[in-house]
Amino acid sequence: MSAPLSQEQKIVHFLNRTSFGPTAAEVQRATRLGIPAYLDEQLAPEKMADSYVEEKVGALKTMRLNSRELFELYPPPKVAQERGMAMTGEMNAPRFIILELQQARLLRALYSQRQLYEVMVDFWSNHFNIFAAKGADRWLTTSYDRDTIRSHALGKFRDLLLATAQSPAMLFYLDNWLSVSPGAGMARGAVNARRRGINENYAREIMELHTLGVDGGYNQQDVREVARCFTGWTLIRPRGDAEFSFEPRLHDQGVKTVLGTRISAGGVEDGMKVIDLLARHPSTARFISTKLVRRLVADDPPASLVNRAADVFRRSDGDMRIVIRAIVDAPEFYSAQAYRAKVKKPLEFVASALRATNAETKVTPQLLRYLGRMGEPLFLAQPPTGYPDVGASWTSPDMLLTRMNFAADLTGNRLDGTRVSPAVLRDTQSFVRLIAPDSLSPTTRTALSETEGADALALLLAAPEFQRR
Repeated sequence: MSAPLSQEQKIVHFLNRTSFGPTAAEVQRATRLGIPAYLDEQLAPEKMADSYVEEKVGALKTMRLNSRELFELYPPPKVAQERGMAMTGEMNAPRFIILELQQARLLRALYSQRQLYEVMVDFWSNHFNIFAAKGADRWLTTSYDRDTIRSHALGKFRDLLLATAQSPAMLFYLDNWLSVSPGAGMARGAVNARRRGINENYAREIMELHTLGVDGGYNQQDVREVARCFTGWTLIRPRGDAEFSFEPRLHDQGVKTVLGTRISAGGVEDGMKVIDLLARHPSTARFISTKLVRRLVADDPPASLVNRAADVFRRSDGDMRIVIRAIVDAPEFYSAQAYRAKVKKPLEFVASALRATNAETKVTPQLLRYLGRMGEPLFLAQPPTGYPDVGASWTSPDMLLTRMNFAADLTGNRLDGTRVSPAVLRDTQSFVRLIAPDSLSPTTRTALSETEGADALALLLAAPEFQRR
């Protein structure tokens, strides 16, 4: 489409980009308040009551536990055998921790009033990705999600970068807890005494994936120097009450030079100086702004908006509330070219379908398996790049067929623990206005005229108008 968006289309578009999908109630609320006031609310989630979803998530036992408690209650099979624990079924296995993490993520996407906050939690979880099934991260990811990502999702980028750098889950995932200066004396009883030498994994990813971007102006020498700065950044009790620790005896005490900046010989402050340098680097402002504009606007981010967002990022010292407002307020955000230009990721598709149909769900393993079959098993992206945020990655024939099967199962009430009311199944026209006001294609209209009831709703969920946001 090339005509300017109507006000109704603007509201649906706004909700599609700043939430996990519009609902009839949220469309009415955004219409009544106006988009600016609605956005103000969403940018201050700490002021919003969210008791309904908090009660649902609170019923998940592992969400309340620390890493030591998780390891005690859900130990690996060998440890369980040594303790004489009965480990029958998945309810007591470490994978149960990941299952409840997945349930909590989807429940929050569905029912939280703090939708923009949840969108940003998903964005940063992917940006600072860890693989929850890697070793000790099976017990560390719960805290990573709760205490690292969620605590900083709408704050200053520098604070989030530091929190991830010192997170036991990230230290373990990218092996920095084992990185030591080759000439350093080993601390007595140190957990990483089994390995000597510098590990460059984290140094490379903090520049390539977390801050500067692959074209951000660094080279291999910078990677080595950053790795030297982070030696001694380790953790204690990785399979217990894990926490960040700086061990001076494992640290490279020499002078380093990172991106042309001399870092005098020091201790933990060497890594802190790298955090400050990277967080406030112009390449970081541009890289993060590009990813945000890609998530919120278009797969091919408009250069004009990226430039303005990067400028706001630099001037605000990486304040996410200010950067997000600049993107959402921009004319490019509401352009006809941006309208339904993004293919929904599996999480976005499933969550938006459940929200649009006002479904009640217990988020069973069957529902989560659908996400896996669509290509996005939550918390289980193995590479540090996380899951892609471009449509071409989510539109293979098998993935689209799985989406169609999901739509049929949802509207046919064939998903365990999930129900769509008969009233929703009968009211096709209200559903059309919710997902595509004034903009159903002739092809979809023709197909819709030949179906009714649950079949009509399934068709709409599988149609391109709903597959995109």
